[in-house]
Amino acid sequence: MHSTSSEPAQAPAPVTPLAASTEQALKIAVVGGFGVGKTTMVRSVSEIRPLNTEETMTRAGAGVDDLHGVEGKRTTTVAFDFGRITLDESSVLYLFGAPGQERFWFLWDRLFTGALGAVVLVDTRRLEDSFYAIDRLEAQGTPFVVAHNDFGETTHSLDEVRAALDLDPAIPLQRCDARERGSAKQVLIALVHHVRSLITKGAR
Repeated sequence: MHSTSSEPAQAPAPVTPLAASTEQALKIAVVGGFGVGKTTMVRSVSEIRPLNTEETMTRAGAGVDDLHGVEGKRTTTVAFDFGRITLDESSVLYLFGAPGQERFWFLWDRLFTGALGAVVLVDTRRLEDSFYAIDRLEAQGTPFVVAHNDFGETTHSLDEVRAALDLDPAIPLQRCDARERGSAKQVLIALVHHVRSLITKGAR
């Protein structure tokens, strides 16, 4: 895999105002390790120009941020990314992409608060960076799905990824290319279906 979250993504659609018929706003958190593609996913799928808080990486971060596997990364999120996607005439998703560096992990619990669910992006070069996100979501009881962001270069099967993450069989896992709008949308759809199934089971 050669790409990082700072690579150009598909341009968002022209900005359109929020529909007057919108009644429900749903919050989704996009989390994962450093350089896994969170900013890229929010950019590719958002129907509005996303809010990004990316800054150029400097020498001050040397020895603080581990660049193993993402040596080409030149920018980093320092607060969060924000985007929007309309589900239907009455519902929209608000996407919050979390910073991946360990020094910003304290922000994650705030982003999880009130969230319908979360997407955990994983990179097989740095799978260990995903463990904290999965642990925090499980601890808070926040529904989530896991997306293996392979940027179109499949090197590991999903079964191998699931085993490496020791992921519960009930947690959806799928492959995606965060640069592609259609692929990113499928991940969000999977999350919505997963949340609905949990609600249905809980109502029985």
